[in-house]
Amino acid sequence: MNTVALESSNIVETYRSKTRESAALSEDAAAQFPSGITHDSRHVRPYGVFVEKAVGSHKWDVDGNEYIDYFGGHGALLLGHGRPEVLAAIHEALDEGTHFGASHPRELAWARVIQRLVPTADRIRFTSSGTEATHLALRLARAFTGRSKIVRFLSNFHGWHDHMTSGYTSHYDGSPTSGVLESVASSIALVPPGDIDAVRTVLEQDKDIAAVILEPTGSSFGMVPIPEGFLEALREVTAKHGVLLIFDEVVTGFRVSPGGAQSHFNIKPDLTALAKILAGGLPGAAVVGGREILDALDFDAAPASGREKIQHQGTYNANPASAAAGAAALSIIESTDACKRANDYAERLRGRLNQIFVEEQVQWAAYGTFSGFHVFTNPMKRVIDPEKFDAASVDWKEIKSNPPGVSDRLRLAMLINGVDITGWPGGTISAAHDEADLDKTVDAFRESLRMLRSEDVI
Repeated sequence: MNTVALESSNIVETYRSKTRESAALSEDAAAQFPSGITHDSRHVRPYGVFVEKAVGSHKWDVDGNEYIDYFGGHGALLLGHGRPEVLAAIHEALDEGTHFGASHPRELAWARVIQRLVPTADRIRFTSSGTEATHLALRLARAFTGRSKIVRFLSNFHGWHDHMTSGYTSHYDGSPTSGVLESVASSIALVPPGDIDAVRTVLEQDKDIAAVILEPTGSSFGMVPIPEGFLEALREVTAKHGVLLIFDEVVTGFRVSPGGAQSHFNIKPDLTALAKILAGGLPGAAVVGGREILDALDFDAAPASGREKIQHQGTYNANPASAAAGAAALSIIESTDACKRANDYAERLRGRLNQIFVEEQVQWAAYGTFSGFHVFTNPMKRVIDPEKFDAASVDWKEIKSNPPGVSDRLRLAMLINGVDITGWPGGTISAAHDEADLDKTVDAFRESLRMLRSEDVI
């Protein structure tokens, strides 16, 4: 959607009138940050809201507007904002110090709860972000196998480091994106999502494959679903060829179930990248896996086995505040039904949204699994029944696209109506969302659809 169309929109005008302080701050931000933002997913035209505080499932912007939050700290906040036990753990840690430049007891407590929950967490190495975790997982896989290439699935997201940029939203042919070396891009073999035959072909023809990495519920937390039985087949074929299987559970870890997707599906990957929920809303991530693989980081075990030790630093690895928050949050997830509550809410929300699409005669569909929801905005104008929609029947490029301008306009309309969804569009659910949130979200969607229809957007 071009700027003129945005400026002439009643939705945009109403949004501007409700978010004047955010507008002023966005002008300041534009002078300091590229596009005025610090994370690509926060990009929305004409500007996004600036949030001042958040509690439970709600947040408030600098203009005093209240929103039901489905951004959820980019999926990190399964327990919602400001869970008292987590805040108390953080405050206690802060009182003792923010950085010791040394090992500390809290990192052990954090590691112990991870090992209780994640079936394959024999050894753990903390990092500061999910991107760092997937990057380290690739290095470990290459060192362990002595091979150089990685198989990735088109449309899967594994962070922003050089090995992961092609094939997510562009460069589907595997060519390097801007700033990435051809030699790095060429070390990645891209295959269609959910295509086990393509994986078999690559592994049979190329004996230099070190690992296969994927999001175990499908790209973008199930936006592009994977076929039933695919994970089992993938585990079998990778084991057959001596190729490591890496689960990127940055999103799914501790959300699909307390033990993540691997626990739910009973599939044991060789390495797992964890982040988001792992650190209870603070920065923190980890790579977990078997001792034999992670021994490459060990000062004694690596040379004893005839291998060069992998160097791995990180100023904020296992930061005390992050460790405190993570241990507290994961202990709550371990001892309560937080995952189930979020999953059940998401299922009800998807069903209610599809009822609205039917009633409002909008050829869209809500779908997803576990505690996420996605809205298929039907860019090819298919004739669909929202309540019977099967995302697996739609090509992944189509499922991940939107008609021009629809996503931004829908997001603005939802903000006007008191709900913050993500730009894909969709969102993640927390255990703090309740029935009142569900009813208000459904009403907001209905009103937003009518607003979009009044502007001939749908």
